[in-house]
Amino acid sequence: MEISTLKPVLPIVLLTLLSISVAQAADAIGFRETELPDAVGERPLHVSLWYPTSDDGPVAAAGENRVFYGVQAIRNAHPSRDLHPLVVLSHGYGGSWRNLSWLAGELVHQGYVVAAPDHPGTTTFDRRPSEAARLWERPHDLSRVIDELIGDTSLAGPIEPGRIAAIGHSLGGWTVAALAGARFSTDLFARDCTTHSSPRACALSAELGIVPGAVAELDGDLTDVRIGAVVSLDLGLARGFTPESLAALHVPALVIGAGVDIGDMPAKLESGYLAAKLPSATSSYIEIPDAMHFSFMQLCKPGAVALIEEDTPGDGIVCKDGGARGREAVHREVADRIIAFLERAIPPR
Repeated sequence: MEISTLKPVLPIVLLTLLSISVAQAADAIGFRETELPDAVGERPLHVSLWYPTSDDGPVAAAGENRVFYGVQAIRNAHPSRDLHPLVVLSHGYGGSWRNLSWLAGELVHQGYVVAAPDHPGTTTFDRRPSEAARLWERPHDLSRVIDELIGDTSLAGPIEPGRIAAIGHSLGGWTVAALAGARFSTDLFARDCTTHSSPRACALSAELGIVPGAVAELDGDLTDVRIGAVVSLDLGLARGFTPESLAALHVPALVIGAGVDIGDMPAKLESGYLAAKLPSATSSYIEIPDAMHFSFMQLCKPGAVALIEEDTPGDGIVCKDGGARGREAVHREVADRIIAFLERAIPPR
């Protein structure tokens, strides 16, 4: 199933070829990790960066472990001194910067700088309830990363301030939509959970601070006007966004849903809702029939399911997909679509 409403629509292959010729493609991928310190009213952030480099130092897999493959990169390489567009990535609930690292590598080869923070409270490395309940801080995390990279060119090189995009998976999809201007309503979400319940999203309400006491922050304006395009990958909590705010959101948006429901996040109630309410002239909706919710995460190594089940029974699903195609093929389709979309949405000046 595919619904495409972004106009004009050109063949994916043609746009991908155009993107290679227009963007400043990277000779190699540089990688570094950095920390944004705790400041007044702000929480410390761990941030991973991928960026174009002309260095020829030793290459190693960044973000690899016994379960997941990493991305071949030169750690702490010198960044290119040319201007590059920026993409910020937001991981899902309980995830980390590693989850979309495969996509980061694809984007750097197209000339983008890519940055991914670990969101405190909802990351693999920090599950503090006090931070998880501050859902509104997730978009702020991305804004802080943008501030840092624009202000300190030694980290990943100079950034083109007029070419910044945000991509998020699952709860990260919610995060980038809010960053682009979608307004959340705690009351709307609560009412929806009594009628069109998305089991997983509604069950996390209290943990994520979606309660009456958080209205001032969560229902506020979380927009960052520097965002020129957004991509959501099988997002959650979408039905809490007000139809009015989505209709008024004119930032180009690519919404991608997983066609195979894992039982608690049906695309029709999440990605489908978001796409139906966004302006048709600037949004595009694609549902990948053989993708599951976790198909957007990094590639799994042979035997990964068994290894995960040994440690956390039931979590092996993160390495399972929904059709005859392997995850690598799904990634190729998703990457091609995103690269083509970004070339239209934030083209070189």
